[in-house]
Amino acid sequence: MKTWLITGASRGFGARIAQLALEGGDNVVATARNATLITDKLGERSNLLAVPLDVTNADQARQAVKAGVERFGGINVLLNNAGFGLLGAVEEASAEEVERLYRTNVFGLLTVTRAVLPQMRKQKSGRILNISSIGGYRAATGFGVYCSTKFAVEGLSEALHAELAPLGIHVSVIEPGYFRTDFLDSSSLSISSVRISDYDQTAGVVRERAARLNHSQPGDPEKFAKLVVEFSDAVDPPVRMPVGSDTIAAIVAKHDSDARIISKWRHVSISTDFDASRAETV
Repeated sequence: MKTWLITGASRGFGARIAQLALEGGDNVVATARNATLITDKLGERSNLLAVPLDVTNADQARQAVKAGVERFGGINVLLNNAGFGLLGAVEEASAEEVERLYRTNVFGLLTVTRAVLPQMRKQKSGRILNISSIGGYRAATGFGVYCSTKFAVEGLSEALHAELAPLGIHVSVIEPGYFRTDFLDSSSLSISSVRISDYDQTAGVVRERAARLNHSQPGDPEKFAKLVVEFSDAVDPPVRMPVGSDTIAAIVAKHDSDARIISKWRHVSISTDFDASRAETV
């Protein structure tokens, strides 16, 4: 039996994963800005502790961890799931929109992770699962600022993976593609209020396409939730777990593109190395 702490557990992936973990007999500290929405969704259960948490609030994060430890004895799995998207060209995004996105997607993840780590280090064990995105591996037109937050999550996860492995704590970043959730609804996706006509053929097209794609995405959220719950028990888990055929296709395409760049520009790249024969005479 494990104890999970899940952020953004009132809906979407967070709620589905929490429900599966509870049904499997695990304990769940489920958090959301409004904890009442969690019990409305998941009901009253002896192995469920619903806690209010704004991930940008360090005091609330520490209180959530404390409550979970007092109720269940520890935290075995942290699922950093809370986050939202921003649609629009990079130039169209206001400073306020960018800052708000980073406060939740990056700084919020850091805040909750810092709150949990002292307990996991004390236990000398634990799993941290950070939900990223297909956009955390390659950026996409119209989602540039959002993708940049997920690139940050990927970098943090890679460093944490190396820093915490000797302490018995495993860190993995999970990269879902497009799943049939409410991510493209207004509850999860903000759209830049500014629209610049020069971007109509790029980010503007994506604005229209996103509306048509909503609730017809290729990924099955129930299968995703099951995968995450099973992955929490994986032996020697990878630092990066891509999920969905569209994510795999995007990764392969980026690798191919990068290989072509290296092939064409290798001579330029390596020309900046210090000359070994000159170094011997200096």
